[in-house]
Amino acid sequence: MRLDYFIANSANQSRKEARRTIMAGRVTIDGTVCKKAATPVSGHETIQFDARDMILPGERYLMLNKPADLVSATTDDDNATVMELLPPELRRNLRIAGRLDRDTTGLLLLTTDGQWSHRVTSPNALCTKTYRVTVADPITDAMVQALSEGVTLKRESKPTAAAHLERLSAKEVRLTITEGRYHQVKRMLAAVGNHVVALHREQIGEVSLDPALAPGEFRALTEAEIGSFR
Repeated sequence: MRLDYFIANSANQSRKEARRTIMAGRVTIDGTVCKKAATPVSGHETIQFDARDMILPGERYLMLNKPADLVSATTDDDNATVMELLPPELRRNLRIAGRLDRDTTGLLLLTTDGQWSHRVTSPNALCTKTYRVTVADPITDAMVQALSEGVTLKRESKPTAAAHLERLSAKEVRLTITEGRYHQVKRMLAAVGNHVVALHREQIGEVSLDPALAPGEFRALTEAEIGSFR
């Protein structure tokens, strides 16, 4: 879409007023002033008007308690997806802000707001993700120390960022990370000689999975939950 269309709809202006706003230098895209009304925007950018974040009206923000055996995708030719848990009227233009593996359960965030989704998933945001991890073998002190300091994953040279661990039982930990590498939690435990047998995401940033939601259920995010990522 064009920038003037975005500003007109998000700031309740006419297209003519939006063009004047943009040409006056009052609009920034990812922190840079943009004075061209025809500039194309995708919704992944951070767009501000007079230093205020702009979003299109009618955006939807949902949390879902993902069950196992569903793919975190909008469409999939071979597998059932999490979108099938939602009524058709809610699915339009939804994107998943931080996917989970097919066998991983727990908190999934979905939204139509591209800017908001980008803030949840961007590596630069350092958004924390907390998981309850069940492993095959007992967690040793050496494993806890290694994970807390950062480990080198297979076929990678840069160690993971330091993780926070809370030991819940001999074979269960609560693990908080700030990165989002491919299969990161499973690979981190493999790097210290263990194996993940169950993985459940409890929290993203300040948003925790609602304990009232059974697997497969969803609800709209509160204004406070939405605002916590801005």
